[in-house]
Amino acid sequence: MALDPPTPTSPEPILSPATIAVTAGRPAHVPDAPLNTPITMASTYVAGGDLEYGRYGNPTWTALEEAIGALEGGRCLTFSSGLAAVSTVLDLVGNGAKVVAPRGAYNGTIMQLADLESRGRIRAELVDITDTEAVVAACDDAALVWLESPTNPGLELADIPTIRAAAHEAGAYVVVDNTFATPLLQTPLADDVDLVVHSATKFLAGHSDVLLGAICTRDDELFAVLKGRRDLLGAVPGTLEAWLVLRGLRTLHLRVERAQANAQELVRRLGEHPAVGEVRYPGFGAIVSIVLAQGAMAADLLTHKTKLWVHATSLGGVESTFERRRRWKTESATVPEGLVRLSVGVEDVEDLWNDLRVALDGCVG
Repeated sequence: MALDPPTPTSPEPILSPATIAVTAGRPAHVPDAPLNTPITMASTYVAGGDLEYGRYGNPTWTALEEAIGALEGGRCLTFSSGLAAVSTVLDLVGNGAKVVAPRGAYNGTIMQLADLESRGRIRAELVDITDTEAVVAACDDAALVWLESPTNPGLELADIPTIRAAAHEAGAYVVVDNTFATPLLQTPLADDVDLVVHSATKFLAGHSDVLLGAICTRDDELFAVLKGRRDLLGAVPGTLEAWLVLRGLRTLHLRVERAQANAQELVRRLGEHPAVGEVRYPGFGAIVSIVLAQGAMAADLLTHKTKLWVHATSLGGVESTFERRRRWKTESATVPEGLVRLSVGVEDVEDLWNDLRVALDGCVG
């Protein structure tokens, strides 16, 4: 009896990031299965499986890690906060080794580098990330090159492919903090960087109600090392926090699309206001920095004169927030005194502009 030829299998469709954000990390589509991954509140598991104990894993973490990893194009580990993720990466740097990082970067990262250097653990070289030639030169004896693109709060862009190539030639690992861009606007792992870090507290969660960090990589060996460090040091996410970030992730594409559209319109109008001496915007994303023409006093005045815009230090939520960054004593001296970082939300852009314009009118010298 003749056998029928095998039916060719169709390749898996390549999904857009918007679809991945909605579908990744879901339970299997079987009868009576929940659409959403449940919150698994467990510190102890029956012996004989892979979990064993609550510090080693949780089904709710796993669902979130599958979703973030799918968006970034790698494997993901989640942590108790963005800074916990940062410290886990920096912990891998050998004693006395050099770390290259932007001189104007996230304050928490710079403070961790300064703390490690003060204790003789590492050598930190802070560079102008826009000076690609200088960054490449700094890579020569580095163990780790830390990039932000855009930087926080200066919104400077790094030439990631060129710097990555130079760092790898020198034998250094490359990390990109992708918090501002999100994997919807930039996927550094596709440029062959080694690690991507997120403060998932910000855009990924998107509702100003959770602390959580994430690290993504395509390197299975590096993943195993990082997993081992998380297991040992215990910087694990809370189960409820992981569930909240996963829920927030489902609307990431909608939030980023709306917030970015608002930001681009505000950038156009801010550039024409006499109180604004400089507008910094990389051309994408929902973070805008402005430098007030009258300096620090005008910037402080602005952040206390609005009704819709909220004076707050975090970012990436559905609500619009802003702050003068140099009010923090540990902020980089490269940040202008009059710089105000705006995290543009999803409100009506006309309402946002009217509120901001009235406050800016009071800052004209």
